[in-house]
Amino acid sequence: MAKSNLELVCECDSFPYYEDDRAAYTANLNNYHAFRVSGYDATLGYILNAVVERFPWPQNCWAVDSAARTVTLLAPKDASPAHRSKLVAQSVAEAVRHSHFEVLKGWRNEMYPVFGPRGEFLFEIERAASPLFGIVSYGAHLTGYVEDLAGIKIWVPRRAKNKQTYPGMLDNTVAGGMCTGEAPFECIVREAMEEASLPEPVVRAATVSRGCVTYVHVRDVRAGGETGLLQPEVEYVYDLKLDPAVVPKPGDNEVEAFQLLSIPEVQQALSNGEFKPNCAIIMIDFFIRHGLLTPENEPDYLEIVARLHRRMEHPTASHCSR
Repeated sequence: MAKSNLELVCECDSFPYYEDDRAAYTANLNNYHAFRVSGYDATLGYILNAVVERFPWPQNCWAVDSAARTVTLLAPKDASPAHRSKLVAQSVAEAVRHSHFEVLKGWRNEMYPVFGPRGEFLFEIERAASPLFGIVSYGAHLTGYVEDLAGIKIWVPRRAKNKQTYPGMLDNTVAGGMCTGEAPFECIVREAMEEASLPEPVVRAATVSRGCVTYVHVRDVRAGGETGLLQPEVEYVYDLKLDPAVVPKPGDNEVEAFQLLSIPEVQQALSNGEFKPNCAIIMIDFFIRHGLLTPENEPDYLEIVARLHRRMEHPTASHCSR
């Protein structure tokens, strides 16, 4: 069955809204423990109850309160981010040793930052482990396109069939998670070379920042590993109008091939459910910004625009370089 644009947005931003249905929101939240760090009055993420039950929490650095449904990282009041990071890393390593979780088999050797209520850096965690804790993660997505008298065409890669997450699905031209200390644009420059073999001078000269999208995704079987894990994400969005002579090519083993698709072809692939969920909403955001999706041709326009910019429940950080 064909998927509407709103259905695609809801498939990515899939955690209930308190304002829409308080009972449904509360019922869903009962499936999770709030993740906290001692000394900070903030919930940093939500951990699935089943994960709480199976995770080997070292008692010297974790407090699990089943009645209050909280899991708290215990660290001295003056602990440094490095100290907290070490405690988390040791705990995750123990979970890996016991082979408790499928998601940890996709170890990336990439560290994601976790921020406090004032945007302060608290600690970092291995990327593969981040969904277990339900923390906010950050990424950057770039849409590479060409334009001529026939209109816009978009370079669309297909993910490798052996990828642990969303194998064989369509992706954005360039996309990647932001590691600790990495700025959004620098993430795009790095990923553009690694994934699409796009020359750095071309990317730096012509890439344009176009905002961001935010959502809370509930992982399903396509993500690989445990289902029901929460992924609140901030994705910075960029456009790159390419010269037709510049052709993206796979630069690593994550992309199978690139194809140049017309707007109707991209729309059909979206309707068919061929895009990775968060990549689908980046495409929809592109259509809105380029006047391809409008209030006149999309009955759910207002709802779609609002859902592309969800206000996060957890602390977030500014990536301003000033």
